[in-house]
Order: sequence, then structure tokens, then C-alpha cells
Amino acid sequence: MLTISKDLFDRIVEHARADHPDEACGVVAGPAGQGRPERFIPMLNAARSPTFYEFDSGDLLKLYREMDDRDEEPVIVYHSHTATEAYPSRTDITYANEPGAHYVLVSTADTDGAGPFQFRSFRIVEGEVTEEDVKVTDEDAEATA
Repeated sequence: MLTISKDLFDRIVEHARADHPDEACGVVAGPAGQGRPERFIPMLNAARSPTFYEFDSGDLLKLYREMDDRDEEPVIVYHSHTATEAYPSRTDITYANEPGAHYVLVSTADTDGAGPFQFRSFRIVEGEVTEEDVKVTDEDAEATA
């Protein structure tokens, strides 16, 4: 189960909406080994595409060095889908290389009649996708780095 603060939940959704019609992407880091999402890190979609996201390699290297210096790890890797449901595509599954992370997808398309977005979380390990429940809490998150 992914437990996430209302603040982080709102920031991820806000980023997805702001970058629409392109896919948004980013990371939420947390203390290494604790699985607790704390630090919201929106990233630039280097592909600038409505159907694909790609982290800029330089930005990603900088992020991993920064997380290492702060004794953090990526707890959540998120991105949005702009025209399809919030479910990992084949490409998403292929590029999922953080087996300990929660992969959050936000769909900014109303694909299920449930409203203007979907927020879903998955574990992706060795190509296997498992959806997990999301629990939103009132705890505060650390401000953007």
C-alpha cells in the first residue's frame, strides 16, 4: 500500500494538470530504507510529448547524486497519461528500474467517468505489474527542493 500525504497527492495531480497536454513526470524522495515519501521533485519531461515521458539524463544524474548526499531514495516515480487510463504502458513497464518504488500514474483524461483524473499506484518488478491501494493522510510533506 502507498501511504501519501494529501499535500504530496495534490502536488502530483497539480503537476499532471499543469503539464497537460504533455505528460508530466517526477519523483518523490524519502529517507533510504523507510519507504516514506517526503520530498516532491517535479521533473521536466525531456520528450515534451503527450504520449511519452523521459527524464532528462543530466537532471536525473543530478537528482540521484542529490538523493545519495541526503541519504534518500526514490519512493515514488510518477508520470501522467493524457489520453488513456492510469495504467502502465508496455514502455512504462520496460523502463521501470526501481523495484522498491511505487509507480504512480495520474490520468488527466476522464477515461472511466469518475471525474477529471485518476490516481493509481503500482509496483513494477521484473516486468510484473501489481496495483496497490493508496491511502491519503493529512501529514505534511517537505517543501520542494
